[in-house]
Amino acid sequence: MQQDRLTIRHWGLASYEHVWHTMQNFTDHRDQDTGDEFWLVEHLPVFTQGQAGKAEHVLNAGDIPVVLADRGGQVTYHGPGQLVLYLLLDVRRRKLGVRNLVTAMEESIVGLLREYQIEAYAKPDAPGVYVDNSKIASLGLRVRRGCSFHGLALNVNMDLSPFLRINPCGYAGMAMTQCCALGGPQTLEEAQSRLVPLLAERLGYLHLYYTTEKPTL
Repeated sequence: MQQDRLTIRHWGLASYEHVWHTMQNFTDHRDQDTGDEFWLVEHLPVFTQGQAGKAEHVLNAGDIPVVLADRGGQVTYHGPGQLVLYLLLDVRRRKLGVRNLVTAMEESIVGLLREYQIEAYAKPDAPGVYVDNSKIASLGLRVRRGCSFHGLALNVNMDLSPFLRINPCGYAGMAMTQCCALGGPQTLEEAQSRLVPLLAERLGYLHLYYTTEKPTL
């Protein structure tokens, strides 16, 4: 198996719980010969609560389901028009720590937005990417058996109003923004076509293979 090979798997629109449980299964059953993958997903509306999450940060879920997930971080929202990129990587094999992955994700998003003359930045005390004190991307990871899953969510062109029903990432009143409002990528296709190679290169992958097939376990 090539250490610098990466499979990019396009899921399309899918429920959070289905993809999450498939990630868990993929991670639990992979071995030393299993290749690394990025999964690109657009989720149906859902609030996800990380392991550090507190119930009081969900203010009014209403008709949107709340899922208690096994990633790091607090509560966030996923919905159509948001690019979700999951990192299914053997971090032990690649000698990567969680901090390495977080930094790579943040710097790749900052680099993507820089191409559109958008000045974005990360915060050392609050993982994610921000523009003018508004959050544009959220991060959450889990490492199990030396392998990572979960990843990043970049707001591209979506309905941001559900974020008002929560304290995003545990911060009351945190403003959210998105690419389309700032002159950045207007579609998921545009965003992922640039973000994927930026992140893959930063992590040392040279050969990318794209597929729409679901993983076979």
